[in-house]
Amino acid sequence: MDSSTERSTADTDSAATDQEQPPPDEADPERARLEERWRRAAADLDNLRKRYARDLDRERLAERAKVATAWLPVLDNLDLALAHAGTDPESIVQGVQAIRDQAVHLLEQLGYPRYDETDVPFAPTLHEVVGVVDTPDFPPGMVVEVVRPGYGGNGHQLRPAGVVVSKREE
Repeated sequence: MDSSTERSTADTDSAATDQEQPPPDEADPERARLEERWRRAAADLDNLRKRYARDLDRERLAERAKVATAWLPVLDNLDLALAHAGTDPESIVQGVQAIRDQAVHLLEQLGYPRYDETDVPFAPTLHEVVGVVDTPDFPPGMVVEVVRPGYGGNGHQLRPAGVVVSKREE
């Protein structure tokens, strides 16, 4: 057989094979159905991601507005205290203390209670050492003084308390 005969026989065989195989969609309707379901699922997932992103932004804005609204009475009371700044100094001090108590209570309601206890063991998760003193009144590793109160609890902490700790024995 010469090479031209081989070529024409190969062409004929491939043409016959092409004619025998229907297009992919007609060849396997189950495959086409599954591919369509896969495309729909992928589109649904993409839509879900977009909706979640929108919902998350909306929830963040709503939560920020809720917290800011909770702080408005504190600001109102500060404005009142400043408006009466020229009157009795003792009433100003009492007013500022009341506002501070109101702010502490608000933080507690938001899930961040204040802690400023002394004579408790130093806890690295709650305290930040700002000083160490050698004092016979306290056993080693105890909180002697709170320089800056901490806020938070249950693993959610705004900031640790800045404390002075009694010196450990060497």
